[in-house]
Amino acid sequence: MRVISIRQAKSSLSRLVDAIEQGRERAILIVRNGRPAAKLVPIDAVSAGQRIGVAKGKFEVPDTIDAHNEEVARLFLGAEQP
Repeated sequence: MRVISIRQAKSSLSRLVDAIEQGRERAILIVRNGRPAAKLVPIDAVSAGQRIGVAKGKFEVPDTIDAHNEEVARLFLGAEQP
């Protein structure tokens, strides 16, 4: 693991991030006054997982989405609709 001072990290942060992203470095330890302060490591690529169908069975879809428009308008407006 590469060890650099915080001063070096400030002046070359984009190069350090590039080295991590490209796999040239697995981790970089940043030290302040000779003591470890931070560790720069790659973020694991985590898949978002299955998104389609996550609400399956959670609610019923009406035959027509316009069936309750008047009721919804009344609830929003707080008054009876003709």
